[in-house]
Amino acid sequence: MECGYYDRDLCRSCTVIEVPYARQLARKQQLVRDLVDSHGGPRWFEPVASVEAGFRNKAKMVVAGKVGAPTLGILDRGGRGIDLRDCPLYPEPVTRAIHALAEFIARVRLLPYDVAKRRGELKHLIVTGNPDGRLMIRFVLRSTGQLAKIRDNTDLLRELVPHADVLSVNIQPEHKAVIEGAEEILLSRQGELIMPVNGIDLRVRPRSFFQTNTRVTEQLYRQVADWVDAVDPASVWDLYCGVGGFALHVAAPTREVAGTEISAEAVASARDTARAMGLPDEGPGSVRFLADDAAATPADLPGTPELAIVNPPRRGLEASLCAWLENSSVDHVVYSSCNATTLARDLGRMPSLRPVEARLLDMFPHTGHYEVAVLLRRG
Repeated sequence: MECGYYDRDLCRSCTVIEVPYARQLARKQQLVRDLVDSHGGPRWFEPVASVEAGFRNKAKMVVAGKVGAPTLGILDRGGRGIDLRDCPLYPEPVTRAIHALAEFIARVRLLPYDVAKRRGELKHLIVTGNPDGRLMIRFVLRSTGQLAKIRDNTDLLRELVPHADVLSVNIQPEHKAVIEGAEEILLSRQGELIMPVNGIDLRVRPRSFFQTNTRVTEQLYRQVADWVDAVDPASVWDLYCGVGGFALHVAAPTREVAGTEISAEAVASARDTARAMGLPDEGPGSVRFLADDAAATPADLPGTPELAIVNPPRRGLEASLCAWLENSSVDHVVYSSCNATTLARDLGRMPSLRPVEARLLDMFPHTGHYEVAVLLRRG
């Protein structure tokens, strides 16, 4: 992929962009195989490749510069803004929205936050796009001091970004490297961005997590659903379920599915999708969601599932959850991981659950990051 920002040494976020993409993919495949094969040598499917550009559904832009002349992108080592509004990682609707939002910020004269001086208001701009080009726009402010400027100019904002379904302001008052805060102020009637994935309209709220590469996420969900359908369990737990992607993809008329996620926002979104799909929340064919810490789930849900899906953050599973899975009667586990090192550690903690099939899915071209899914079977 060609990138003028990289060539001019303005941005080095894509650390392996100079490596041909086929070689990037092969290196990642070898890395995850070396780590996973030491715990059982599963059958490996062909890796899922991404398109090389326009694949990121979310742009997180640092706002800097001056009133009337903002930069949207990153900061250099001196804290000055580097404008990256034409970054090739983003699809055209997101790029178009970033340009329009830069115009909005300038015309409304919002005050960019100055990291070095610890002054100003507008810290970040977060733009999320779905496959149909619909958008969620979030302004991250230091305080509510300029909230009225945004609220009073929503007609202009909608004129400039007509495909924005969700508009919100997030308040992040602390001076530290945290993008968003706990307070979210909704400015639009619609509070969720519909994210169509394999015919399922997932719902993403402003503070909900969703995978950054929608096309590869579709294939991840299909792969996991294929594994679950082949095992055909009567009961499934989806731990770290997020907005319910795995749980809703494995729903079946004779199967009971339960998903748990510590984010109440994500659970609310998952429940909304399940209701829209007409799925019951108890009995055969049910899908229900619980706001809970995954490590606490075994104590909070009755019984034991025949199959568990786990999709933890980079730090991997809690040791207590590994111990419970190892000593339980769960026959199969599907482990989706963004960090094969912690995946391998957790496989070592669960020696009774052996990898039988695995697949690399490249969510993050031009970087060292990836997703890998592994089917584990007891015995």
